[in-house]
Amino acid sequence: MAEATAQDRDDRYEAYRGDLLAHCYRMLGSLDEAEDLVQETLLRAWRAADRYDPQLSSLRTWLHRIATNACLTALDGRARRPLPSGLNPAGDPSAPLIPRLDVPWLQPFPDARLGDPADTVQQRAGLRLALVAALQLLPARQRAALVLREVLQLSAVEVAQALGSSVASVNSSLQRARATLRAAGPVLDELREPADPDERAVIERYLVAFEAADLAGLTRLLSDDVVLEMPPVALWLVGRTHYHQFLERVFAMRGAGWRLVPVRANGTTALAAYAPDPAEGVRAHSIQLFSVRGGLIRCCVTFVDPATFHLFGLPTTIAGHAPELVPASTPLTSLRRTQTSGRVG
Repeated sequence: MAEATAQDRDDRYEAYRGDLLAHCYRMLGSLDEAEDLVQETLLRAWRAADRYDPQLSSLRTWLHRIATNACLTALDGRARRPLPSGLNPAGDPSAPLIPRLDVPWLQPFPDARLGDPADTVQQRAGLRLALVAALQLLPARQRAALVLREVLQLSAVEVAQALGSSVASVNSSLQRARATLRAAGPVLDELREPADPDERAVIERYLVAFEAADLAGLTRLLSDDVVLEMPPVALWLVGRTHYHQFLERVFAMRGAGWRLVPVRANGTTALAAYAPDPAEGVRAHSIQLFSVRGGLIRCCVTFVDPATFHLFGLPTTIAGHAPELVPASTPLTSLRRTQTSGRVG
């Protein structure tokens, strides 16, 4: 009987793994670190199981309270995880592409890691990259209060209990946090507004144009004030002209024959980009996340780090010449991860 009870408890805790992973990611900005904190959370929950009272809170709320405090401990003394726009002024598309390896960059989040309990519109909106990047601007306790209240939609009383604070203190923290985020842009609005209905179609057109090295077609998909960021490269660009010039540079350096594979990341459609490689067919280059508004791309954050592919379970190489893999005309909605089947290099 005891073994059955313990197994039942494990199963109930495990059901919230994806939910807790998303929460820890919002707090930390790193999927790798979030995974460690989820393990710590489940271990703490197991040790404190006899102190859980279902009359006082739901299991989900109790687990998030433990996860929040584990994150606050982990964040003590740590540097925030920025995007390039949080470090430097916008640059020139001809500037050297020098990685900053001393910066703990923000990471993307694969939606596949959410799991069923967190598969809600609110949870996915709470993973949007602009919001997670803006959260990094907040002190840890303000960040926790905002995430618990705005994303997880706990009551002020529940947030106060999670933080070991008073409702008045929580409300004060929320007021300061919201003011900071309003100054950073309309990121909180993304929690309440649906994604652009044309987002998927726009990204599909971007995929087709990029694979065809169609600069004119790519440029037509960009807003006038589009932003391009490329961590771990500290350079970032603003404006359609600079974006166009940079793409010219990319195709001149790498050539044509790219292959882009759709994935889901941070609550939106993203693209895993494989660059042509004479010896390998195509090789992992970047994970590209987009913000689409009004049928145009407003921002593209390109994580130029092949190591990021392991977060999505993608191989780093695909054997064979890229144009033979998947016809560029194949609708994005019919593409599957099996497109990337091949050896991992």
